[in-house]
Amino acid sequence: MTERVSLELPRNSSAPGRARRWLADSFRSELDPEELERATLIASELVTNAVVHGSGKIMLRGLLDEDRLLVEVIDEGQGFERTLRQRNFDAVGGWGLAVVDAQASRWGIHEGTTHVWFELERRGPRLGPSKNPLQAGDQAEE
Repeated sequence: MTERVSLELPRNSSAPGRARRWLADSFRSELDPEELERATLIASELVTNAVVHGSGKIMLRGLLDEDRLLVEVIDEGQGFERTLRQRNFDAVGGWGLAVVDAQASRWGIHEGTTHVWFELERRGPRLGPSKNPLQAGDQAEE
């Protein structure tokens, strides 16, 4: 099973909430509650960054298969900002990517763009030869 979905979001403060609701509606029947909570939290952080720091339209895309949920947030900005910002430890904002890093299995950017993605690995066994790290005929060292 592979499910692909996408949504254009408004460039305003309603976008993170719409992203959360849309992901929940799209994947609620396939993800367990903890996976869904993590996915909506991470997507909300990335969409907030797109609203605050990006430009142009914002696209949210999701791909779900038996191994992972991949979510992408894309806007029309000029690229990912790689500058360190000065902030106080007790500052309210500015912690979004730390949340993403703590919650996602993997995340990253497509260099030179404002295309940010994250993955959440799904629970459960990985069955079949394509999921097994040992190739047919290989033996594990004992």
